[in-house]
Amino acid sequence: MPFDVRRFDIYRKVPKDLTQPTYTGAFISILCCVFILFLFLSELTGFIATEIVNELYVDDPDKDSGGKIDVSLNISLPHLHCDLVGLDIQDEMGRHEVGHIDNSMKIPLNQGGGCRFEGEFTINKVPGNFHVSTHSATAQPQNPDMTHTIHKLAFGEKLQVQKVQGAFNALGGADRLSSNPLASHDYILKIVPTVYEDLSGRQRFSYQYTVANKEYVAYSHTGRIIPAIWFRYDLSPITVKYTERRQPFYRFITTICAIVGGTFTVAGIIDSCIFTASEAWKKIQIGKMS
Repeated sequence: MPFDVRRFDIYRKVPKDLTQPTYTGAFISILCCVFILFLFLSELTGFIATEIVNELYVDDPDKDSGGKIDVSLNISLPHLHCDLVGLDIQDEMGRHEVGHIDNSMKIPLNQGGGCRFEGEFTINKVPGNFHVSTHSATAQPQNPDMTHTIHKLAFGEKLQVQKVQGAFNALGGADRLSSNPLASHDYILKIVPTVYEDLSGRQRFSYQYTVANKEYVAYSHTGRIIPAIWFRYDLSPITVKYTERRQPFYRFITTICAIVGGTFTVAGIIDSCIFTASEAWKKIQIGKMS
């Protein structure tokens, strides 16, 4: 007797003349197909789109930076002449730089009565401060007006990712124009290292920061008021990492199979229950008539 491979068929076919189409079955089949199409399009949209997963860990993510952090500062002092404006940098490694001028620019405002300072510089990865003041000026003014507006203060590489909402420019838009002109301003920053990894595995390093501030009048040892705008910073040991991911293809196929199989199974059970109940009702009615 020849071996018949058809005996392994678990999907045995039922002849059409042994099946019975019903209006209920047709209605359920149409709803089933619409439901499957809806779920398929939803899963397809989720598969095509990417998601951002974040995690926290303790480490220095950018070990190739040489222990430096890039800083970008843009600040306007509408009542202080550009000749008086300077940037000073200090930290716990002994750095003390007065009147930093590299990669910086001063733009006169209000017919020369004010100044907009734009600068890019680096700081060491240790606690320290940088401040905008008149300390580097040849002659100190009598009443320097330190009212200001901060347009930008950012650390590290600029991240332009729509799904990542972070405090990368937390002081952007800070307005102190109505404060005491002779007051000093302390901005206390907690800098948090941030890593963004895209689908290709390329990493970009940036920094978010939180800020607290206070305003006070500071006097020198001679009794003169010498206001300044201080940015005192410290680094957090915690690193935030954002990873861009896409759903694996095998998971997408598994979900689609589950949707199709599950929907048809449930629809078949519902149709069978309705058909059985309908036949039983017909028999009851026939019994009453007889």
